[in-house]
Amino acid sequence: MTLAEEELAEELVMPKAPSRLRTVSREFFGSAQGRIGFAVLALMFLLAFAGPLFSPWTYTDKDFTAFLQPPSPRHWFGTLQTGADVFAVTLRGMQKSLIVGLMAALVSTALAAVVGAFAGYFLGWTDRTLSWVTDLLLVLPAFLILAVMSPLFGAGQWPLFVIMLALFLWMVTSKIVRGMAISLKEREFVRAAHYMGVPPVRIIFRHVIPNLSSLLIVDATLNVSTAILTETSLSYFGFGIQPPDVSFGTLIADGSKTAVYAPWTFWFVAGLLVVTVLAVNLIGDALRDAFDPSAKRAR
Repeated sequence: MTLAEEELAEELVMPKAPSRLRTVSREFFGSAQGRIGFAVLALMFLLAFAGPLFSPWTYTDKDFTAFLQPPSPRHWFGTLQTGADVFAVTLRGMQKSLIVGLMAALVSTALAAVVGAFAGYFLGWTDRTLSWVTDLLLVLPAFLILAVMSPLFGAGQWPLFVIMLALFLWMVTSKIVRGMAISLKEREFVRAAHYMGVPPVRIIFRHVIPNLSSLLIVDATLNVSTAILTETSLSYFGFGIQPPDVSFGTLIADGSKTAVYAPWTFWFVAGLLVVTVLAVNLIGDALRDAFDPSAKRAR
């Protein structure tokens, strides 16, 4: 296949990304929930990663003259039973939860895209094998498996936790991708690339998966909130992020013990968790409407 023929095939297949991007951006920022969600999430990231620069305390510091003290000019969010500054440990927990949520969402969505696209394009034994793996993971008790593996998520091993968490978030999306890939396989631009000798793997990564970008972007966005909540639940029971590191889940678990008589140990982190998840969901809904305006009109 000559270079000219390959360029012609790509022109036939590749969508006009810049105009599509401008259209989606205009629809997204044209909606109130898109603007609010984006602004709030950007503020959460700014608070999590820039906030510690303005605090006189780090999340490992202990003030042995202020145990379980309420908010004050010295400790903006108060202190814990250990004398740790609530503001510092809360922002550290937010950093970890946001990183875990984003990475788990990206890995799970990428896995769903690859598995679903390969199963839908090749069909046959490839489809049967990948579908069997998908169905098997769907029936496995994810919480129990992650709980059993929790001793491996010690200090500095949180990337392993992210990978394990992502392995249980992609199956449903992959089934949707598979169905759409079967439909895309019969489209003219994919058939044209096939007849011109473009390798199947190249067709999948250059032509099939990019045409599923709207679904994958929305899925990745919504998976962020799912991953954050799952990580919080696992860490609450001691099966997620392990000490000495902290996350939303570990902070909520510790704060729940003193929430009645020292509410600052619980409600600050709980409030930030709710606001973060709400902002991500608003962005996901706005992206879905931007990519599919007909869904918005139907609602």
